[in-house]
Amino acid sequence: MSTPTPAIAPADPGAKRKIVLLFTGLMVTMLLASLNQTVLSSALPTIVGELDGVEHMAWIITAFILASTIMMPVYGKLGDLLGRKPMLLTAIILFTVGSIIGALAPDMSTLIVARVIQGLGGGGLMILSQATIADVVPARERGKYMGIMGGVFAFSSVAGPLIGGGLTEGPGWRWTFWMNVPLAALAILATIFLLHVPRKTFDVRPKIDYLGMMLIALATTALVLVGTWGGSEFAWNSPEILGLIFAAVVTGVLFVVVENRAAEPVMPMMLFKNRNFNLTTIAGLLTGIAMFGAIGYMPTYMQMATGYSATQAGLLMIPMMACMLVVSVIVGRRVSTTGRYKVSPIVGSVILAASLMLLSTIHADSPIYLICIYLGLMGIGLGASMQILTLVAQNSFPMKFVGTATAGQNYFRQVGATLGSAVVGAMFANRLKELIVEKMPAGSGSGSGNSFTPTLVNAMPAPIRTAVIESYNEALIPLFLLMVPLALLAAAVLCFVKEVPLETKLDRDSTVDIGNASIEEFEQAMVGNDAGHQDKRESSVTPAGK
Repeated sequence: MSTPTPAIAPADPGAKRKIVLLFTGLMVTMLLASLNQTVLSSALPTIVGELDGVEHMAWIITAFILASTIMMPVYGKLGDLLGRKPMLLTAIILFTVGSIIGALAPDMSTLIVARVIQGLGGGGLMILSQATIADVVPARERGKYMGIMGGVFAFSSVAGPLIGGGLTEGPGWRWTFWMNVPLAALAILATIFLLHVPRKTFDVRPKIDYLGMMLIALATTALVLVGTWGGSEFAWNSPEILGLIFAAVVTGVLFVVVENRAAEPVMPMMLFKNRNFNLTTIAGLLTGIAMFGAIGYMPTYMQMATGYSATQAGLLMIPMMACMLVVSVIVGRRVSTTGRYKVSPIVGSVILAASLMLLSTIHADSPIYLICIYLGLMGIGLGASMQILTLVAQNSFPMKFVGTATAGQNYFRQVGATLGSAVVGAMFANRLKELIVEKMPAGSGSGSGNSFTPTLVNAMPAPIRTAVIESYNEALIPLFLLMVPLALLAAAVLCFVKEVPLETKLDRDSTVDIGNASIEEFEQAMVGNDAGHQDKRESSVTPAGK
């Protein structure tokens, strides 16, 4: 009789208790980062109204995601080289500094700079949390932990807008930044006292790939600026956009050349010799575009188009959070129990596509329960796929390179998130300004809408309020339909993932240098891993008594 290999649990209760304490501390840091990707979404209309900067609205979200994206591979590599703990403390401190600057920001420019500094720390919080779990928990049992991490992300997806809305209506939007200070202090204490992982020892000083870090930052920034400014600030065939495209291509090519020669590359090109890594990376990028392009501006739409308060807009995101939380945990536990993971992200991507298609049909007068159902479907799709993609990437490489592999996979997902929020935000803002000018009654004197806030719109005369609501609806909702093919393409790509058995033990003895290994050496190492996987597969179906 064939029976699945049982999930491996720590034999020592004390060891298991330490893992639980460590995991609790990591959840605090994960929450700190993920919460700040969404906490400003409910406060966004009030912020841009008070600071008179609707044309820069997209950058409040994009700046954070862009900075955190650039830093992901940097933290991943430095965590592998120097250890997780010092890098995690550095990330938390940077994040706190950015929060304080944001709370004191007198104008939009300062606020955007603050979000960049927050992102410089936020990228490390997300990557190092996931990589540290991989340091102490085998891949087979890691599924349930990754599922809970996905649940934390789901919680913050709704808690962020809800908290942001409550603070905006209460003490003011600046408290969306001040609240990070006590959370960061808690994260620092948790890191110092609960994070106990093997210390790094060095025979020789590690060689840091500074040139590679600089080139990946330049290439990523140029790419995001193309998505943000193309078709809005500048025409697609303008010298500015063509110059940015050229810069992205040149720095991207130089990055590949540098990484092939670096002693300790920040993103080793040998990662891309692995089929599952490539497929999950592509799927993660496409999912990131669809997800952040959709949910980043939904609370803003609900306030401006349907008349709900900031707090109510946050509450209306609960169906998505609840569904994502429950499904993420269930899928994670099922993966740990069965060792099977291929079908879940495929089904999740299809459900995500369906939810985006349904969201593209809503109007300002659509029943609220219908919007909640569609958001709930999106939560189911995301919960079934997001964290599993990271688990597959981690399981594709030896322990020594888990941080680098985790960072690489998350980097491309965040590139997608950055492009999604940037492109959708730019299209939304551009279309909104045009539609408001077009629909506004003659002689209303309302201008381009730069200073509109939900309170101001609700107090407007009916004809002007109707023009604003129609403008918001026509500017944002049709964009959801454009993201449906991306989710379907992610599902198609994932059909080609090879379901390799998950590791049941921690192998810290790998001696392959992924940065300097030849293609032949790397392929031999991966063949050795596959042979080990095959041995485990065969042992799991050996009849009793053999």
